[in-house]
Amino acid sequence: MNTRDRKALVVYLCMVGPGLIIYLLIAAYPVVYSLVLSFTDFNPNMGGKWNFVGLLQYKTMFQDPNFWHSLKNNMIVVLVSVLGQIPIGFMLAYILYRKMVRFTNFFQSMVFLPQFLSTIVIGILWKRMFSADGPVSTLIQYFSGDPTAQFTAMLDASTVMYPIGFALIWMYTGFYMIIFLANLQKMNTNMIEAAKIDGASEPQIFVRVILPLLSGAILVSSILAIAGSLKGFDLIFAMTTRGLQRNNAMVLPIFMYQTAFQDYSNPMRFAYGSSISNMIVMISVGLIMFSNFVGRKFNAGEES
Repeated sequence: MNTRDRKALVVYLCMVGPGLIIYLLIAAYPVVYSLVLSFTDFNPNMGGKWNFVGLLQYKTMFQDPNFWHSLKNNMIVVLVSVLGQIPIGFMLAYILYRKMVRFTNFFQSMVFLPQFLSTIVIGILWKRMFSADGPVSTLIQYFSGDPTAQFTAMLDASTVMYPIGFALIWMYTGFYMIIFLANLQKMNTNMIEAAKIDGASEPQIFVRVILPLLSGAILVSSILAIAGSLKGFDLIFAMTTRGLQRNNAMVLPIFMYQTAFQDYSNPMRFAYGSSISNMIVMISVGLIMFSNFVGRKFNAGEES
């Protein structure tokens, strides 16, 4: 081994090695442990012993109606994120970039403000807003003239995701607005000016110039939205109380949490919870791969 190779080995051992060990302990080990655990019958009350049971936990999960209910709610959250937060954030960024409103810095700060607040605080805020005696119910009573009218969407399994979706849009739209605004500000304005000289209208500039140039940013935002939607826990958990309301709004992370840490009637709750968490990862990877496929079809990777 020559001097150059020895120096490279020292660099890898002293600089790359510690970081790799920390990564394996913090990230890789829990993932592998969770995957192995999902194929066992691990019972913490039986001395931590386990036996290999194959796909039993996954079979149980697919037969559990709570899993399909949680998956349906999670897909609603994904649609709200991809088709709600991203388009609204894009439009707000375009309006601010083109200075279609006055006081652009003020509006930019107000839309981005929820990012500085605790998610739990935001969840409690919207929970109070949508409660039966909250401000939304007061407005309904005022405009309907019925003093007994109440906002009951949070109590109904068929409507509970609507107020939650509204809160998700309010909270995260500003994040995507900043992403798009940053990409718009680094664009070459000569193309927009040339389009205006050629007589292009504002909608034509938006569709034919802006959208193609920001297709890469849209793809990245979609991936972030999908990943965030499938691991989202805190906002929905804070907006719903225990019991029926939380079960109505149950998403996969909450289902996993309740199964692994609260369902003491299930002796294999940790193994079952691991199978749910692995399924969340697989669904997330599948949706992200689908997003990349759609992005390639529309040549979204050419500009970022």
